[in-house]
Order: sequence, then structure tokens, then C-alpha cells
Amino acid sequence: QEASHRFALPTSGSGGAVKQENFVLSTSGTDQVKGVLTLQGDALCQADVNLKMPRNNQLLHFAFREDKQWKLQQIQDARNHVNQAIYLLMNRDVNYQFKTGSEVLKLMDAVMLQLSRARNRLTTPATLTLAEIASSGLTKMFTPALPPDILVNFYINLNKLCLTVYQLHVLQPSTTKNFKPAGGSILHNPGAMFEFGSQRYEVSHVHKVECVVPWLNDALVFFTVSLQLCQQLKDKISVFSSYWNYRPY
Repeated sequence: QEASHRFALPTSGSGGAVKQENFVLSTSGTDQVKGVLTLQGDALCQADVNLKMPRNNQLLHFAFREDKQWKLQQIQDARNHVNQAIYLLMNRDVNYQFKTGSEVLKLMDAVMLQLSRARNRLTTPATLTLAEIASSGLTKMFTPALPPDILVNFYINLNKLCLTVYQLHVLQPSTTKNFKPAGGSILHNPGAMFEFGSQRYEVSHVHKVECVVPWLNDALVFFTVSLQLCQQLKDKISVFSSYWNYRPY
């Protein structure tokens, strides 16, 4: 229940939207990328990013268009899984009596599966190819439009909201004899190559900045505690079942 409250979104008639939270993006040792993200529940409703280009120190600024927001699927999925776990526990009559230990074990396994999936959605970001990032709707979110040699990706990693900025350079036909497109990855390194449209690119610089989201940290703690409680109940039932099976008559 405590974990689900961290993901709570208003229901119709509850009055008021989820509050907006501003997070400052930063990383130690570099000021190449700075920015502020505004998170509202499971959606990035504003993003304001400054990027200093290393080759000429040119400062680029881009922000979300006012009519756009970016849904964070990881948060949506985690919330859905924890709500499903609660449904499994609550969808019985208040006077329902469990008849066997195996019935409880089966329920705990189902609940633990949903809790594990919820936690894994936050701890395991999706692996994407660079071409998938380039074709993502995220590239059309910004004003002014992102230059063709810049890619961005947002994702959740544990309790952190992360932004990765890729700077690219076009591979000339004379240099593509060793072209090898990169596969899916959470974070691509400089030198990674990909093809998009009719053009081949190579990653020249990668900048990753992040910020801690406190309520995501709380949710991860509650997932761990919940899984421990489920396992403790399973262990107790196993002990009592063994005692019952072996007691003398």
C-alpha cells in the first residue's frame, strides 16, 4: 500500500492534479550538459536543457514544446504492477477463509511476481538501438528542433531520472568500409555506429546527467520490504506444513 501511494494519480473527481516537481540535472566533473526537468506523476511535462558543444563551445538550448509531455513507461508499468499485487490481495470477501497452506503459497507467489516486475521496471531500463532512439517521438518534442547531429534519451534507473545526450558525426562513404551498427544498449559509448534514413552516423561524445527522485527511492524500499514479508509468510507456512505432515497421531 505504501509503495502504491508513491505512484498515486488522482482519480476523476478527487480534485487537483498531481503536483509538479522540478529536478536539476547534474553530473560530477563536467558542465557540458545542464538542465531542469519537471516531473508530474509518470510524465515529464517540461524539460529545459543546455548543451555546450565541445568542438566550438557553442551553447545550445532546447526545451519541450508547450503542447508536449513525455510519458515515462517505466513508472507507468511499475505502478500497474503494484496495483495488480494489491488487487490480488484484496479481491476476496472480507470474511474469506483460506483453506490450505498451498492456497496461501500460490497467492504469495502471484503477489511476489507482480512486486518483482514492478521493481525490475525501475531497476532495468530498456535497451534501445541508436536508430530506435533517433526514430523515437522524443526527438520531436523540442523547440527549437534538435539538430540532426544530436540524440537524447530519458529513462529511469533505480531512483534516478536520467538524460543521455549523444553527439554524432556523419560517416563519409570513404570511411564506411568498417561500418558495424551497434546493437541495443542502455548507454552507447563513443564510437558506436548506426544507420538512420539514408545516412550513417558515429557517436562522437556522450553526456549523461541525472537526478534523484526521492519518492522512487521510497517505492524501491517498500518493494523490498513487501517481498521480504511475502517470503517470511511463505517460510512460516512451510514450517507449519512440515510440522503438520510429520506430527504423530
